[in-house]
This record gives sequence, C-alpha cells and structure tokens, in this order.
Amino acid sequence: MLEHLSTKPLPRRVYRGLKDRDVLRREVTWGGSSFVRVPRDAIISITNVGGGAPCWVTTLSDTAPTATPKALDLAGATARLDPARFDARQLAARLAARGASLDTVRIAPIFDASTEPGAHFVTRATEDTTLCIIAPIAPEYVITGGGSSFAVEVKLPASAGPDALLPEPMGRVVEEWRIDRATARAYTVKAGQFIQVIDVEGQQCSDFMAMRASALDAGIERFIDSTVTRTKARSAYPLPGLFDKFYDQDIRPLLAVRQDTVGRHDTFALACTANGYEERGFPGHINCSDNISDAYAPYGIGARPAWPAINFFFNSWIDAGHHGLASDEAWSRAGDYVVMQALTDLVCVSTACPDDVDPINGWNPTDIHLRIYEADSPITHAVTWRAQPDEAGQMTRHSAFHPRTSALTRSFDVARDMWMPRHYDATGAVGEYWACRRAATLQDMSGLRKYDIVGPDAEALLQACLTRDVSKLAQHRGLYALICDARGQVLDDGTLFRIEPHVFRWCCGSDESGLHLAEEAARLGLSVHVRALGTKMANLALQGPASRDILREVCTIQPSRPALDAVKWFGFTIARIGGPQGPAVMLCRTGFTGELGYEVFCDESDALAVWDALIQAGAPHGMVPMGGHALDMLRIEAGLMIMGAEFGPGADALESGLGFAVDFRKEAFIGRDALQRNAQAERRRLVGLMLTGAEPPVHGDPVFDGRIEIGTVTSGCHSPQLGHAIAMARVPVELSEPGTVLEIGRLDGHLKRLPATVTTLPFLDPKREKARA
Repeated sequence: MLEHLSTKPLPRRVYRGLKDRDVLRREVTWGGSSFVRVPRDAIISITNVGGGAPCWVTTLSDTAPTATPKALDLAGATARLDPARFDARQLAARLAARGASLDTVRIAPIFDASTEPGAHFVTRATEDTTLCIIAPIAPEYVITGGGSSFAVEVKLPASAGPDALLPEPMGRVVEEWRIDRATARAYTVKAGQFIQVIDVEGQQCSDFMAMRASALDAGIERFIDSTVTRTKARSAYPLPGLFDKFYDQDIRPLLAVRQDTVGRHDTFALACTANGYEERGFPGHINCSDNISDAYAPYGIGARPAWPAINFFFNSWIDAGHHGLASDEAWSRAGDYVVMQALTDLVCVSTACPDDVDPINGWNPTDIHLRIYEADSPITHAVTWRAQPDEAGQMTRHSAFHPRTSALTRSFDVARDMWMPRHYDATGAVGEYWACRRAATLQDMSGLRKYDIVGPDAEALLQACLTRDVSKLAQHRGLYALICDARGQVLDDGTLFRIEPHVFRWCCGSDESGLHLAEEAARLGLSVHVRALGTKMANLALQGPASRDILREVCTIQPSRPALDAVKWFGFTIARIGGPQGPAVMLCRTGFTGELGYEVFCDESDALAVWDALIQAGAPHGMVPMGGHALDMLRIEAGLMIMGAEFGPGADALESGLGFAVDFRKEAFIGRDALQRNAQAERRRLVGLMLTGAEPPVHGDPVFDGRIEIGTVTSGCHSPQLGHAIAMARVPVELSEPGTVLEIGRLDGHLKRLPATVTTLPFLDPKREKARA
C-alpha cells in the first residue's frame, strides 16, 4: 500500500487526453496502416507497444506522386514495399489518385524482432506531408503466433495553427467554413450531401438547426423537432446505427447521423438566449438564439427569442433520481466531429456557442469548422471507441464477415470498436436460439480481443497474472482463467491456449488484459512480448449439436495435429477449410452457449472463404447465422458471466460466481491473498433467480427481501426453453440458499415486484454435460 502514499500536494484536477490540443494520436494495429497529416517540424514518436515486431514508415509528399520516406529526418537505407503483408487498399487508393501505384513505394523499416516492448522511435517532419505508418504481419501467424501494435504521437510545432487539428477530409468537399466563436452561419445542403461539424480546439459546443427547404418554399417552417426525434430514435438523440435520424414536426426524416466521435450532445435545452443570460446577471451577452435568427433572416425565416436546437458537444444529462437537467464540461477533443447526411434539401444553421460563464465550453469559447461533402463521399456509420481515455480514438469498423452478415440483417450493435449483428431478419433471436439448441448456428465474434504472449518468460508472466496453473497446460490445449488485481477484483476473463512451448494465445473481452500483462511484464523484468492481433484475426463461433458434423465435411487436418474427434473440451487443432490448400484456421473446442461448439480463428483475408464454406456445409444440417441477442439468452441459461454484468468494479472473483476459475492450490498469482481471505468470510454470492412470469428483469434491477433492498440483478432474460423469465443476481450469503423466495423491484422498486426463487447455476444442464459432449 505504500506506493499509494505521497507527501506531494495533489493537483486540483487531472485531465487524461482531453486537453492535449498540440498532440495528434493514432494507433496502428496488426496488419493495418494509419495516415496522419503532419506539418513541417512536427516531432513524430512511434512506440512499439508489444515489442518484437517491425514497423514501416513512408510519406506522401505534396510535391511527389509516389510515397517515400524523404519528408522525414531519417538515416539508413529504404526498401521496397511488400503490399501482401498489410491491408494496402487505402494506400493504393491514395496513390491511384496521384497517378502512382504500390510498386513505386519506398519504405523505411523501423524496429525488428529484437525490439523491446515500449521502445520508441522519434523523427521530425522536414516538410508538410502525410505520414503513413504500417504494421506488417508475419506469414502463418494464425499457426505460429504474431501480433503487434504501434502508438503514434505527433507533437505539433508552435507555428502550427488550429487547422493542423482538423481531421482529414472524408470525401469531395463542396464547401467549408470556419465559424468564429460567438457567431453563427446559415447554409443550404442538397439531399444526399454530408455535413461535418468539427470542434476545432475541443470542448466547444455548436447549436445546429435544419429547415426542410420544400416546406419553406410553401411558406411553412418545418425543422428538427427534438421530441419527435427522441421518440423515433428511442434515445436522447440519434446515433449512428439503426436509429440514426433527426425528424421534423411532420415525422419526416431530415438527416441521418453517419459518424460521431463524441456521443455526448443535448436535445433538451434551448440554444442559449438573451433572457437566460439576463436572469443570470449578464445583460447584453451574445447568445446563440439571436445569432441563429440573424443568420436565418436572409432566408425569410422568422426571428425567435429562443431557438430550439441540437447542441452538439454539449454535455448534458437527466438525473435519474431527481429528473433535473444537468451539464458539465464537454467531452469533445480537438478535431472531434459529427457527420450527418441530408435526406432532403435543407437550410441549416450552425453556431460557435459564446457561453463563457459556465463549464460547457471549458470556460473559453473557440471556433467551429464546417464541411459539406458531395453525396458520393464514402462515409460509413461509425462511432469512436477508446480502451483508455488518453489513447487514440478508434472508429468502429465492420468485421471481415460484414459483406455476408450485412446482406442478412440491418440490426447491428457496437461491440467495442466493431459492429456486430444483433439478430438476423429471416430468423429473429428466438429462431436463432432454437437453432443453436437443436441444430447449429454461426456467429461473428470478431470483436473479441486476441493477444499472443511470446518469449522465454511467457509462462512465468501468465503464471503471475492468471488464476489458473498455466504450467499444466499442454500444447493444443486451453483453459478458462481470470486476470485479477491485488484486491481480487476481475479485470478480465478469457481462454488461454498454448500454441507452442513459448507461445500462448489469450482470447478475452477487454483491452485491459493487454495493458495489464504488459505492465506486469515490465514490473517483473521478464523477457516476453504481449502482442495484440487487433482486427487482423477474425473469428466465428460454430455452436450447436450438429457443429462437429458440419466441421467434418469441410476440415482437413494434418496427421501432426490433433484429429477433430480427438479435440476435447478446451482443446484445439490447426485445420484447413475446404481442402489441403484451403485457408488455415485455429479450431478450438470452446464456446459461450453451453452447447457442443467450436470457435474458428482465421486471417481476415480468408474470412469470406471460411464463412461461405461453413454456411454451405451447415445448410443441410439446419444451421443459421446467429446474433448477439440469442447468445445472451443462451449464456444466461448456461450461467455464464460477462464483464460489466456479473463481474467488474465492486465485486471480487468469488462474489462474481467465478470461484471455479480460481486455483488456490497454485502458490502465487495476483489477487490470491485477497481472494483467499475473502473465501474465509463470504459476504455475497451470485445466484440464479427463477421467476414465475415472462417479464424479464434487467441489469441493475434491485433485489428485495421484504422492504429491504439486499442485492442487484446482473443479467436477465426470458428463457425460451423454460418458458419464463430468469435472472442472475448478487445477494448476501444468508439469502443464497436454493428455494429462498426474494422479489425483484421494478418501477421504483416498491410499486411493482417480481417474485423469484433462488436456484443454483446454470439454469439448464447443471453438470454441463452438453459442453463436454
């Protein structure tokens, strides 16, 4: 505990990533590339996060058609680009626009297999240029291991103006303007065109309004109606995805939100008004409502003392307990933006809010930048995701299977930095559930995190960090384990496979795993690399009683690897799909459904071939694609826990129902002492709750014993097989015995109760015999 004690005075506040207005950040993942516009004299720092992997850099100069490293202050030889070792499509497109091709590119290799984790490479831009950083893959990494990621920071020179913070254009720019602080601008947009509202320096709000042009031509004002929009979006404001539209008073859609890098806005309050400032003691203060009226006047739109508006980047919320509207500093960073597509011709207005008397603009109003893009611009649905607040933001992307899944459904949810199918149109979640129980299902699980732990001390690191005994793990075998902190709280769970004697693959749910493992390796002074495979490794879950029969039809396995029928629970083999020359896959006897099943890991370039082969082989067996909703029902019935529900802050591994994954026979691992102490005096247990009705409780619902609240529902659903609702909940040990009657509170917890009986987990197949079949 001594490391938490300090005699230094504490700062008044600490920001992580929010105020870094002179630093541009990018993350380059395994097999990928990243581009960033850098001005002359910018200092570029590239960190080899996992170590032991090469990186290539090149630049796209303003004066030369092809890519070379000449715009960087580098010494050493250059090399030809090998486009087969990364996804070169974006670089190829940029070169094609210049009349060049990939075979003309020169790169500067930095780092190699001997590079230590955390090693830095620093250089300087000698001219204004576009920097390209590439993370090349190693051949056969699916079989032998690989992975890498690189953190890039560009320190802007003092001479760089605010324009250096702007994101690169996303398509053909029709017009763009800078809206100076405390001003507004009106503009017209044609149907199909895109509007990008950019916060230039960060923490700056921008009121937005759009009028339907056809209504104005008829002498009627029809504009964004926040109440209609919230009702249709089923949310405080629309976000990229299925519910993404702003509507007017006639319930006609005006705009669709395509990209949003912040996800915190306001649709409840008015644009700031003269009256509002007067009542706070600031008469004559510039305000957005008057600015909007002035900007709209040339279009014949009547002035209003108070304008309703969508206030982008305004951080507001409704207090759940008292229902008050509250606000605080904006979450937006320099260069953050919202992109909307016009669904009809519009007359729009945008402001740069003048509020300098409370925190919403960081006490210092700045500018807003607007861009209008042509309708053919390749702008897809995306939001920003960060594993840590001071890391580069990652735009959500589609998995390698998306060309197939998107043809079958429009219902997608965000899973970390990736869009994953919620359910499929032809079957629905219940149909998919029964297919998994009776036949087979195929699910895109590419949002999982995959790390290769490589090096002579790989086993020592995993022994220190995991709750299971890794020394007993043979090649071609896996185990389920936890990563805990010193308090016994679960940081992540996952499955560990031994690929080779000193190569392990950790498949988990959170980026916290990679960060924690790397930190512990450095603290312990171990020779080991923790390498992220990123989105380069795609994976599917083939689950259900017919799954093994389907694989028999498509898998070819060499005699040196375990045969399919010999792969037992938590074992794996290396197979090829569709014949001896087909794509290589890692085939694991694992899953999250409680049924017989396998997980299939492959390179993203082979994803469609693997999907097609499995779909074709599975069709005669009744196999269908499955989404996340059906999986949630299956995993709750199977009593399987997930981060953010059964485990997370405030509960240790034992209280999370994960004691089976804690091996106290193992002499030492992080969190062991705390867990052993807590095991001697249990306070809470995770239990199952059987309800009598069909109404499912939801995460966070309170659990009562009479008038007293004693626990919390962690997950709940309607069980198709049992025919009634079920839930998992954390309750005191004294009330955890099977048969105990409790109540789940709805409404305010007291006005409505759902009676429930405590039962053991799992709800079905208590001996987990199906999973061992």
